[in-house]
Amino acid sequence: QVQLVESGGGLVDSGGSLRLSCAASVNLINVNAVGWYRQVFGRKRELVATVTSGGSTNYGESVQGRATISRDTVKDTVDLEMNGLTPEDTAYYYCYLQRAGVDYWGQGTRVTVSS
Repeated sequence: QVQLVESGGGLVDSGGSLRLSCAASVNLINVNAVGWYRQVFGRKRELVATVTSGGSTNYGESVQGRATISRDTVKDTVDLEMNGLTPEDTAYYYCYLQRAGVDYWGQGTRVTVSS
């Protein structure tokens, strides 16, 4: 069973930065992709950033140039760093993993950016 545990959410000042971390219960070498999505209540979950097994990264349009995703295949963690935060970045952030065609999600961590 795949388990994903996020950490690092909380309250951040506008213009500030954050670092989220996700610990996976499986070896990240054996997965298709890992990354982060976010969701605001009442809106569709949207891509923040993903990284594939080959190391290719993909960023959501709303975070382009402000986010960096990194993966550690020894610790089996995937981290997200974002800067230049605005209140529009307020959301629940979910860790994501795809393995053998199956999607897995963490419980989410809330990020609130004060105006």
